[in-house]
Amino acid sequence: METVTIVLALLLAVLVSGAIGRLVPAPLPLIQIAIGVLLQLGPLPSTALDPEIFFLVFLPPLLFLDGWRIPKRDLFRDGYTVLALALGLVALTVLGIGLLIHAMIPGMPLAVAFALAAVLSPTDPIAVSSVAAGSPVPRRLMHILEGEALLNDATGLVCLRFAIAAAMTGTFSPLEAGTTFVWLALGGLAIGAATTFVLTGVQELLRRRTGEDPGQQILFSLLTPFGAYLAAEHVHASGILAAVAAGIAMTYVEIQGRSLGSTRVRRTAVWDTVALSANGAIFVLLGEQLPDVFRHAVAEADVHSAGLLVVWILGITAGLMALRFAWVWVSLRFVLGRSRVPAERPAGTTLRLVAATTLAGVKGAITLAGIMTVPLVLADGSPFPGRQLAILLAMGVILTSLLLATTVLPPLLRGLRLPPEPSRDAEEDSARAAARDEAVKAIEALQHRIAEEQGDASVAVEAGSRAMDRYEGLEAPTSDGGGAQARARQIADVERRLRLTGIEAERAALYRLRRAGGIDDVLLRRLVREVDLVEARLNA
Repeated sequence: METVTIVLALLLAVLVSGAIGRLVPAPLPLIQIAIGVLLQLGPLPSTALDPEIFFLVFLPPLLFLDGWRIPKRDLFRDGYTVLALALGLVALTVLGIGLLIHAMIPGMPLAVAFALAAVLSPTDPIAVSSVAAGSPVPRRLMHILEGEALLNDATGLVCLRFAIAAAMTGTFSPLEAGTTFVWLALGGLAIGAATTFVLTGVQELLRRRTGEDPGQQILFSLLTPFGAYLAAEHVHASGILAAVAAGIAMTYVEIQGRSLGSTRVRRTAVWDTVALSANGAIFVLLGEQLPDVFRHAVAEADVHSAGLLVVWILGITAGLMALRFAWVWVSLRFVLGRSRVPAERPAGTTLRLVAATTLAGVKGAITLAGIMTVPLVLADGSPFPGRQLAILLAMGVILTSLLLATTVLPPLLRGLRLPPEPSRDAEEDSARAAARDEAVKAIEALQHRIAEEQGDASVAVEAGSRAMDRYEGLEAPTSDGGGAQARARQIADVERRLRLTGIEAERAALYRLRRAGGIDDVLLRRLVREVDLVEARLNA
């Protein structure tokens, strides 16, 4: 009963924070953290989640959804920049910040310092989009940050696993770590993709035999990330990478266009709710545990002044910002500066771009989720050294990065321009034209068949002219007032058949364009959603 009460309180806190966020000009994560602190000070029981349960419940669906929704074409276009941030910067952060933490806090074992540095390496695109709401991040920069967050979530947490293992055993073998990393990465990616393809294959078999049940399809999609995560962890591969790979594979399953429009509409709503609840609950939990963790950390570290803790937090944050600034500057100069097209080379805004990208590396849900998985005890049963202090420092860095981004990032982003992207207007116009042509052909073909079957061409002609409204902008013919209700119903039924046929052809054309690389994932989702909503209205 206590667990149920806590879960309901978390969901209610997320709901209340959303309402407050619309009334108060403050980042949503900070509001949720404040509500969490109030919950901890209230009459509700404190939350003490097992680290493994915390990892299993929150991370798979969030990483799966990130992998599913990130625009793949944009990710591949800026792949070098993304990989430089997600792999090189993570390794540099773990090594550099780990040594910095150990130097500032000698009492913290080096392996624990590396573990803390590993969880501080991932960034949170949800948090940065919230703090930058007043001055939106340029689209290309946002795609780079999303790609970075997608990959550095996995790499940072894999590094965390190595650091924890070193702390537990007291030894570290580079050869063994390298071999393990290869298995963790390749095994996790393969298992994640295979899980998606197997589960969607089962869905397809059920759909062919029994018809499509939207609720069943949605449940399959919700279970997929957990299945991928658990299957990978069972064979000691990376469950994190498995969840990411499962989400990426889901994109390529979806572009086959097998699901019904009503299923996609409902599933999008369900996943939006899951993402809102999971991200919000994590920040509420952060705030809820902050007071207790602060007290325990002060006692554990034998710190007699809160000022020293603040110095540590600010020192770690400054180190993270300095490393990120240097790495981003080198990466952008190397990748964008090599462009052969002068218009695509960064000009006078280079430093502003580097500063914005540095501040946009906000720490958030993944950092908290990772640090909470640090074991409570070592193999011999003794308390894990520095655990509470590491959690407190991670929380402090999250709060500091959020505050810095809130106050500095919006004015820095104002007027910032990245190297220009190709115009999407022509691509969208071309996609709409191709979809319209396919729909018109399908409607005309069905119109001729109906006219031949019914023997009354006027019904097919009138229904066809109405069905063409969506594609040709024709005025729908009005009844001549003859009172022929049966004929009106017949026309309406034929019109509905023609419209649904056109919609099906339109949607199939869009999926063909995406499979051929003619449009990207973002445009595909938007155009398909328009078609799905029209279909849902016709089927209502």
